[in-house]
Amino acid sequence: MRANMTTIREVHTKVGQSVTIGGWLYNKRSSGKIHFLQLRDGSGFIQAVVVKNEVPEAVWEAAGSLTQESSLYVTGSIRQDTRSAGGYEMSVESVEVIQLAVDYPITPKEHGVDYLLDHRHLWLRSPRQRAILVIRAQIIRAIRQFFDERGFTLVDPPILTPSSCEGTTNLFHTKYFDEDAYLTQSGQLYMEAAAMALGRVYSFGPTFRAEKSKTRRHLIEFWMIEPEMAFVDHEESLRIQEQFVEHIVKSVLAHCRAELETLGRDVSRLEKVESPFPRLSYDEAVKYLQDNGHEFAWGEDFGAPHETAIAEKYDKPVFITQYPAEIKAFYMKPNPERPEVVLCADLIAPEGYGEMIGGSQRIDDPELLEQRFASHHLSKEAYQWYLDLRRYGTVPHSGFGLGLERTVAWICGLEHVRETIPFPRLLNRLYP
Repeated sequence: MRANMTTIREVHTKVGQSVTIGGWLYNKRSSGKIHFLQLRDGSGFIQAVVVKNEVPEAVWEAAGSLTQESSLYVTGSIRQDTRSAGGYEMSVESVEVIQLAVDYPITPKEHGVDYLLDHRHLWLRSPRQRAILVIRAQIIRAIRQFFDERGFTLVDPPILTPSSCEGTTNLFHTKYFDEDAYLTQSGQLYMEAAAMALGRVYSFGPTFRAEKSKTRRHLIEFWMIEPEMAFVDHEESLRIQEQFVEHIVKSVLAHCRAELETLGRDVSRLEKVESPFPRLSYDEAVKYLQDNGHEFAWGEDFGAPHETAIAEKYDKPVFITQYPAEIKAFYMKPNPERPEVVLCADLIAPEGYGEMIGGSQRIDDPELLEQRFASHHLSKEAYQWYLDLRRYGTVPHSGFGLGLERTVAWICGLEHVRETIPFPRLLNRLYP
């Protein structure tokens, strides 16, 4: 490693010192006898100023030869400059070119989305995409911190499964030697088993849905966070969910202000996200839609326009609770006082971002679970291990799942989830 190497993130601790930064040229402009080099190194951006009469001719020529995304080492002294976006600048002493990039395909002009996705491996270098990925990383840190500090144990469920949580129509099928297998759409059933061993657990991993959907809310491959909690009822689960989302938002506000500013995000909207969150029953939500011009019958599931209409009433996430059992998964516990609805909730994000979390109290009665197997045409043999969880020490338990990419989209204020993950898998896109 070269002497006095530092990162742009660290320059605030190097004021008045001569340091070396390894990076790439993001942009360049020249004004007579001064080159202004916009450098990036992955940790941030800084302007490096090359003054012709202050450096050897070779350094001046090297700086002038630089093209977009050329790689280089730059050495110079750091000074504070309030006019600069990052608050600091470098006065250049020397430039060492590593490689001159030729005909970089992404220029400052406007490009179409398909073109940018074809060049996603390079598009990631832009300030906007970097900001999104930094925020995504902070969200991940906040998620792990929330559960780790509250006594949850991280458990990794399998990605290849012999059966599914909610039917196999939207799953990717593969052969597992001589058996059928599927890429997981949820680790929930396995996490319930883990909860019976460890009390409170969570998983954090990729999931797959073979949905032929082109909406701005859907990806084929995405990441889910799925806690399961023994001895926790529906009401306590809702409290944990709202504290969880509040923690994530506050963590991003505390650590990613610069990135939110890069995205032009209105942080005042995020600052309103404090628990408790409002709650509507499914019945109340249906009546609200009907009273406001939506044709909607009790027993239907909400689509994106319905969720958006409901969310517009509030300036923070809203729970919709107690859906009809017929439109929810087989494992959700019926309301003892009204068995046609289940003890479940969807958490709808503000600003039209749709469902962030789906959760419920799980059925803990083995006989009722067997009835659900039959009514949902599920193989009792395939789910025998899941039934065992109710036969050997059943307890009340609840859980939920949060979609990482939708959460990133909402917090960043993005129009489409394709920007929330480094390499999105979309209906017609498997490259790069």
